[in-house]
Amino acid sequence: MSKFADIQIDPAIIKRAARGDARAHEILYRAFASPVYSLCLRFTRVPAHAEDLVQETYIEVMRSIKQFRGEAAIGSWIRRIAVTKSLMFLRSAWTARGQSLAEDWDDMTPGDAISHGVSRHPDDALDLDAALANLPTVSRVVVWLHDVEGFTHKEIAAAMGKTESFSKSQLSRAYQRLRPMLDASGDGLAGQGATARSY
Repeated sequence: MSKFADIQIDPAIIKRAARGDARAHEILYRAFASPVYSLCLRFTRVPAHAEDLVQETYIEVMRSIKQFRGEAAIGSWIRRIAVTKSLMFLRSAWTARGQSLAEDWDDMTPGDAISHGVSRHPDDALDLDAALANLPTVSRVVVWLHDVEGFTHKEIAAAMGKTESFSKSQLSRAYQRLRPMLDASGDGLAGQGATARSY
């Protein structure tokens, strides 16, 4: 679960940060560095990349704090910046590899599960994090944005430069892939998620 909403910041600190107060900047950084890092790591799965994205997020926060109007919680605003930076990073990585956001999903057949580290045995318990780690990057990002961060398909589509149907399709495919992994570990979360948060 995202921790951004749990962090309370005194509005006076935000005003001071908007005026360029270095101490207020430090307070914001210390309050949100850990959840920003966790979020970025979920997207990139590489600690060094996540650390770079924390820095990029905070450069943007400090650059844009004057425009923050308080219509949403400061944590929600910072989370959006971190998500945007993470997606921009992933897009550039896909572009550098000559790939698009098209899913490499179809290249993997059910018979390939073991070679991808997915056990078929119920005794080999997999938690949700491990199951998510076995998803292709695009699917993992869509599941995280939709089910954990609470983004709508319209918001995901806008962030990824795709259509709403692309987001819905990725989520549906991810649920199909997660369900057997989590059922095998005795966890029905994927099935509940697909039912509870369907489109």
